[in-house]
Amino acid sequence: MNYKFSNFNARATMLLLVIGAVSINAAAQKKGDAEEVAKASKQVSKASNVLNEMMKKPDDFIPQNLLQKAEAIAVFPGVIKAAFLVGGRGGDGLVVKRTPTGWSDPIFYNLGGASFGPQIGIKETDYIMLFMNEGAVENLAKDKFEFGGDVSFAAGPVGRTAGAGTDAKLSAGILTWSRSKGAFVGASIKGAVISPDNDRNLAVYGVKADQLMLHPGEMKRTGVPEPISNFSNTVASYAGK
Repeated sequence: MNYKFSNFNARATMLLLVIGAVSINAAAQKKGDAEEVAKASKQVSKASNVLNEMMKKPDDFIPQNLLQKAEAIAVFPGVIKAAFLVGGRGGDGLVVKRTPTGWSDPIFYNLGGASFGPQIGIKETDYIMLFMNEGAVENLAKDKFEFGGDVSFAAGPVGRTAGAGTDAKLSAGILTWSRSKGAFVGASIKGAVISPDNDRNLAVYGVKADQLMLHPGEMKRTGVPEPISNFSNTVASYAGK
């Protein structure tokens, strides 16, 4: 009887090892997916343009002192918002996290959500989000989270002189801005949902967003395309190390 039980345990252990190896191999096979890596590079390039344009007129846009205090920065360039009575938005973006050795490489996310009411039209909007403390950053390790539902936020102040009314807003943890045309403005994005784009994360890094968020210091890896790996330098030039 003991022999049979031991033999069963051995077979069960072997089966688990095989399943684990298949799972790891499936993830590894996704790394380097040419189409997803190309999309990731294009996405990072768009986000770099948004950051550079944002800082051209610091008196009109996001205060740089807030960038320098942020624990993580999210950029969602060119989010499409369409509405005909029932509205929705969708777009790709990325998050970089501050680490003891500098900014991480970008982790890829999606932005979605729906809205209801008498509305009509289509527009393209850039979104910037600053995560001001570790509690806010922890939301990024979830499968998804909703602004105004799972997490509190505040519309970010604009301009170099906007710091006076900022302290109360910082208690929300996340400050948000949007730009459809012209300057950035503080944005209320209640109902927006952020979720990881793990197809893209697996293609670039070989691991999912939650692991990247937990171990951001390990993200400087070989084989990452130059536009992606250099994005943290662009962020550091504005937000410090």
